Amino acid sequence: MTLGIIIQARMGSTRLSGKVLRDISGKPLLAHVLGRLQMLKRPAKIVVATSSAGENDIIETWCLKHGVSCFRGNEADVLDRYFECARSLGMSDIVRLTADNPFTDIEELERLIDLHQKQGYDYTHAFGQLPIGVGAEIFTFEALSRSHREGMLPHHREHVNEYFTDRPELFKIGQLDVPATKISPNLRLTVDTEEDWRRACALATQAGGNWLGTEEAIRLCSSSA
Repeated sequence: MTLGIIIQARMGSTRLSGKVLRDISGKPLLAHVLGRLQMLKRPAKIVVATSSAGENDIIETWCLKHGVSCFRGNEADVLDRYFECARSLGMSDIVRLTADNPFTDIEELERLIDLHQKQGYDYTHAFGQLPIGVGAEIFTFEALSRSHREGMLPHHREHVNEYFTDRPELFKIGQLDVPATKISPNLRLTVDTEEDWRRACALATQAGGNWLGTEEAIRLCSSSA
């Protein structure tokens, strides 16, 4: 198995433009996302997948400067971007992350990959229990190929996972159970608005340069509410 981790990133967010390179505690948001992955114990091909739009040249430049692989593809057809990226790099299983989630739970990501591999799922996710922006998803290249071939509705092309969820009868789908101490599905630990960004900055500052665990993030957000 050739494990790949594709981080989708673009500068043109409508709600928080340029957020992927916006500063959080002294480094850009994208650097936080990539930094988390340094804790992953298993080997994986990590690549930032942005679009060919000129506004994203700055993302490619940042990646080249910091030794990060960068793939450029279709701006609107994110499913095609993922498919071409995974195909070109020979990935057999692909973890999908986004560049606006600086607090991905790596411990749960390890468990997610294990579950996916051991149970032979086509698509496996860790959504619905963890805080928003902390979970992840993984799918086989074969499942991605089928989605790319058959998922023709606009939302299938814009969102990589929606053909899986629209047509669950076609795929073997798994969901990761997470510890009770990490269940907080209404807490936003993604960065999509100014309020999200301020929360992420506060959490990163309180962490004091250490990696903030999910339980600690939940506790800090609860105490400041």
